[in-house]
Amino acid sequence: MHQLNRQLAERAGEHRERELLERIDARDREAMRELYLVYHPRLARFLRRMTRRHDLVDEIVNDTLFVVWEKAGDFRGDSRVSTWIMGIAYRRGLNLLRAEHRADERMVLPTTEDRQLRDPVAEQSELAELLERASESLSPDHRAVLELTYHLGHSCGEIAAIMGCPINTVKTRVFHARNRLRTLVPILAAPRRGAQA
Repeated sequence: MHQLNRQLAERAGEHRERELLERIDARDREAMRELYLVYHPRLARFLRRMTRRHDLVDEIVNDTLFVVWEKAGDFRGDSRVSTWIMGIAYRRGLNLLRAEHRADERMVLPTTEDRQLRDPVAEQSELAELLERASESLSPDHRAVLELTYHLGHSCGEIAAIMGCPINTVKTRVFHARNRLRTLVPILAAPRRGAQA
């Protein structure tokens, strides 16, 4: 029953977003404002996970939504609206990351203070922090594919459309990103364990 309700809500949301795009194509500013309010938080979260340049996230989000304003009539309807919009954001973000990569090949992982008290909430928080730190050393494509899969709930097919690559490439990126995190998290956790001993 819960699954059915979720599917119905997703269909209703998709129908509403398609209507908004039609109105945006007709230059309806209120429709653009509504779409902006829905997508700004999603896009900002996705881009913050994809890029280290958090200072440019709002610029990329606004650039993405400006493209939506300009190109709403180009949406063909062969994917979900969210897939189309995330694809625009991904390409905009990737262009920025490529420019950043040329300027700075390596990144030093930040250090954090060790926590003395242990409790389940602190353990969970520490694991989340370790995963966040480990993900910072992943490639932009690997960070993006994990965010699109686990946080935004896109299917492999949708991610392939967003990233402009075959489905098998998406699956391979997920596999390698997860393996890299499995390797990095224990390495990042080791100094903490040593300090607590």
